[in-house]
Amino acid sequence: MEISKGVEMLHLDFQGNIIHPILLWDQDMVVLIDTGFPGQMEDLRVAMEKAGVPLNKLKAVILTHQDVDHIGSLPEILQECGGQVHVYAHELDKPYIQGEFPLLKDGDLENPPKGKVDHTVSDGQELPFCGGIRVIHTPGHTPGHISLYVKQSKTLIAGDSMYSVNGVLEGIHAPTTPDMNAARLSLKKYADLDIASVVCYHGGLSTGNVKDRIVELSQGLR
Repeated sequence: MEISKGVEMLHLDFQGNIIHPILLWDQDMVVLIDTGFPGQMEDLRVAMEKAGVPLNKLKAVILTHQDVDHIGSLPEILQECGGQVHVYAHELDKPYIQGEFPLLKDGDLENPPKGKVDHTVSDGQELPFCGGIRVIHTPGHTPGHISLYVKQSKTLIAGDSMYSVNGVLEGIHAPTTPDMNAARLSLKKYADLDIASVVCYHGGLSTGNVKDRIVELSQGLR
C-alpha cells in the first residue's frame, strides 16, 4: 500500500501473521525498515518489485529493534546485496542483532538471525534520507526500540511501540513488552510531532485523530 509518494507499507504474511515492513525511496536512496521473519526474503523481493523498487537498489536497512520478526531476513539481504547496504539500529539493541548476546525474547533459538550493524542511531537524530527521517528512541518493547518520523509525509513508523486493529490504534502490546511504564513514557515522545498517519508493524496504517489517540494511550486510557 502506497501511503504517500516514496512511502510504501509492505504486507507480508508469515503463517497467518501479517506484518508491515516499510519501504522508503527517492531518486538517490532506497531504505527498508525492518526485514520480516526468517525465510521471508523472497516475499520481500516480490513486495519490493510490486512497489517498483527492486531489491538490488536497496542501500539501507533500519531496524526498529531486535525481535526475530524484524531482523529475520537481514542475513539473506546482506548476503545478496553485499557491501551496498548499510544497517542502522540503536546502540542498546546492536549487540543482540549482531549475535553477541541471545535475543531477549527468542534466546532459545539455536541459529538466530544476525548481521553487522554499521551505524548506531540515537534519540532525536535525523537521517538525511528521503527528505529526512527523525529517530525517536522509544524503549519498553526492547531497550533499544526506535520509532521513525518521515518528515515529508508526516508518517510515524511506530514499530512495535503500539499496535492497531482495523485502522484504530489499540495500545501497547503488553505480552511482548517487558517494561510497560517505559513504553507509555515513550508514547509521550510523539506529542510534538505533526502526524498525519501512523504505521504499526502489527496492524498497519492508522489515520484520523491519531494524535488524540496516542495521548490517551500514553496515559493508560482505553
